[in-house]
Amino acid sequence: MSLVLVTRPRHQAQSFVDELRKHGLDSIVFPTIEIRPAHGWDIPEVSHFHGAFFTSPNSVDSFMNRISQEAPQELEALRNIKVFAVGKTTAKDLEKFGIATEPIPKVADAVHLMESIPEVEIRDNDFLFLRGNLSLGVIPAVISRRGGRCHAITVYENHPPDLAAAQAVRRQMEDGTIGCISFTSPSTAQNFFKAMGTTDLPPHMKVAAIGMTTANALEELGVSTDIVPDYYDAPHFAEAIARAAHLA
Repeated sequence: MSLVLVTRPRHQAQSFVDELRKHGLDSIVFPTIEIRPAHGWDIPEVSHFHGAFFTSPNSVDSFMNRISQEAPQELEALRNIKVFAVGKTTAKDLEKFGIATEPIPKVADAVHLMESIPEVEIRDNDFLFLRGNLSLGVIPAVISRRGGRCHAITVYENHPPDLAAAQAVRRQMEDGTIGCISFTSPSTAQNFFKAMGTTDLPPHMKVAAIGMTTANALEELGVSTDIVPDYYDAPHFAEAIARAAHLA
């Protein structure tokens, strides 16, 4: 396979580039989203909640960095309630702050996380949901349906970055320099094809999605996914791309 296009935010791209390199794959970084902290949200009284949900490292970074500086007592309170995380990477980031998480299902997405939580755990309880501005809203919907209450706080925002490099990327796709495009969220996919101005791809191009949420977003755009890892994290994603490359 020729180069893998990495569309992750720039501050998260290097770790994935390193994973690809472990498998002998070179890459080009073309971030299609930029993560920025949201402003204006009030720090909650964490002890009032039965549990808290974090769906990505971005939610951990934005929430934990602020409360650790401005309200350390809320960080301590978070250690004394149930904390749920989507994926091992999110859980590991919480561990850095001394936060233990509830068991994580093998399929690392919001749907399977909610399926793993008994209904009695949700009913009549209050939950904190730390989200991005483009959250799909799966977790609040399930909590409401099961008779719980959800307080959602937007702690980070996804913004399309400067896409001046889009023309160069398009040329590299057409001439075969790039052989695979990797997407790690619906936003990376949506912003990529918006920048390209089309969802048409060269016949040789492989499309890789880190999980089914992203694959479903690609399907809604009319784009077929060739590669989805068995477990939805960066190491397994890189391994799945490498396996496809070696079979090509």
